Order: sequence, then structure tokens, then C-alpha cells
Amino acid sequence: MTTYAITGASGQLGSLAADLLLQQADPSDVVLLTRSPEKLDRPGVTVRAADFDDPTTLATAFEGVDELLLVSTDAVGSRVEGQRRAVEAAKAAGVRRVLYTSVVDPSDDNPAAVTPDHVATERDLRESGLRWTFLRNNLYADMQADTIAQAAASGQHVTNTGDGGAAYVTRADCAAAAVAALLSTELDDVALDVTGPRAITADDVATLAAQRRGEPVEVVQVDDAAYVAGLEQAGLPTPVAHLLASFGTAIREGRLAAVSSAVEDLTGRPATPVEDVVA
Repeated sequence: MTTYAITGASGQLGSLAADLLLQQADPSDVVLLTRSPEKLDRPGVTVRAADFDDPTTLATAFEGVDELLLVSTDAVGSRVEGQRRAVEAAKAAGVRRVLYTSVVDPSDDNPAAVTPDHVATERDLRESGLRWTFLRNNLYADMQADTIAQAAASGQHVTNTGDGGAAYVTRADCAAAAVAALLSTELDDVALDVTGPRAITADDVATLAAQRRGEPVEVVQVDDAAYVAGLEQAGLPTPVAHLLASFGTAIREGRLAAVSSAVEDLTGRPATPVEDVVA
């Protein structure tokens, strides 16, 4: 018998993964971990508190767990220490393998602001002595729905992505790939890029927006500073504006354009196109 656990099981990605895992594994073999156990009502499933910033919750969180899906937290820039504590606690509890939701191209020179956190946690897992699987997710296709809606409404798609493209992938596909990898016995010490079926450029976004608008949508390319300023003017906090602009920089540099077959290889079905997400 193998026991599987998912962290962040009340979050967006974690809850999708939990739903899928419970369709494929006996609930008695599943442990769901969350900072807010009261948010999870799963009959027959073990639900435990696990707050990476509260080591007292980690002492028993991973007891009896064999395979762990560690969903990276959303505290960009301040999550490394907590995730390191989770890895250490998993090792102490006897977990065999940790699957970690990372990012494509986790290299030191990737300008995407999320990258340093993922580089650090991947390194911690490699050095832990645990078996590991890195699920390097591209940017979420789901988030492009608002971008396309805004461009359709205004008639302009303002961006700093240049001619670059991103192989946007849906959260649902990321969850399905993660669960398939969690249940697999053949993915020890493997890194997988989890992407959509093709790289989407600013022109592609404008085309999708134009279909909704019923007339052409103009692509307006700006530099990073102007993009940040525009986001701030729209009311976004400065740190969020810089984070979003950094993704545009990474796309412009070609960091997120590579397409993989991981979703289909793991799940048996093709990755979902952005067109289907925004339809």
C-alpha cells in the first residue's frame, strides 16, 4: 500500500489535484495537507494542518506518507525557508519521493521574478537525499482570459513580451499531470516541463481578442518600465506590477516558448489550447 499526500490542498492547484487523486486512489491512502483544515470536508480522507511557516505543524504532517506532491506556495520571494522546512520534515518522516511544482527554465539568469525561489527549492530537494520529480509548469493559460477580455474591450493589447511566445498551460492540465506523476513509479529524479500545445505570442492574443471584439485589436509593445507604470496606473500594487512585467521579460527572451509533450505523455490526452480556455 502506498500513501499519497498533497500540500496546499485547499488552494487552486492543490484542490484540483486532490479531486483527481481521489478519483484514482483509495481515499484511505490519501492525506491532504493545508494551512486551513477547516476548509476541507473530505469524507474518508485524512486532512492535516501543514503550515510551512509553523514548524510545529510539520512535525507530524508527513507521518506515513510515501509520495508527496509539494505545491509551491504563493509567497513569492519569501517561501524558500518554509519550503525547505517542509522538505526537511518530509525526509524526517520517511517520505520516499517529493514532487515539486516548479517553473520552466529554473536558471539563475531567467528574469522571471519567481525563478530564484524555484531554483533554491529544486537545489534543496536534490541535496536532501530524497527521490524527487520536478514539475516545471509554464504560465497559467487561465490567466490569459482576463488579458484577452481587456484587450477586446479596449481594442489594444499592451504588452512587453515583444515577439516572444509562452506555451501557456491550464491549471487543470498541471493538476492532471501532477497526479499522474504522483501515481507513477517511473519518475524518480526526473524534471518535466509541463506546457500547453504551442507558444502563444502577443499577435495571437490580439487575434483572439479581435474575434471577441468583432474588429482588429492593436498590439502595443512597450518597454518594461512603461509596462510597470501602466499596471500601477491601473491600480496594481508595485510588487505585483514588477512581477507581471518580469514574466513579459522572460517571454521576450524566449524563456517560456518551449513546448513539451508531458501533459499528453502523463495523462493520455493532449494539452488544452488557450483558445479553449477563453472560448
